[in-house]
Amino acid sequence: MASDNALTHKGIRLRIPQDYHQEPVISRLISDYGLTVNIKAAILGRDAVGDGWFDLDLEGTAVQIQFGLTYLQELKLEIWDENKIGDW
Repeated sequence: MASDNALTHKGIRLRIPQDYHQEPVISRLISDYGLTVNIKAAILGRDAVGDGWFDLDLEGTAVQIQFGLTYLQELKLEIWDENKIGDW
């Protein structure tokens, strides 16, 4: 049986709408939920007028990851599981 404190990884693709470009979304995953976040790929220009995209690897306990994903869902951000995307 796995320990509740065992670290695990979850790969996601996250769409950041323009309205959230100035919000510390990724920083909050780290500071508020204790996750380690590795940005594997990103598209977000400094003066971007459209949406940004991030491919993230989240590391933490299963509970930390679930709370972090719930936070992103509460912001109404689009999230894709890396295991369900064919072009990764």
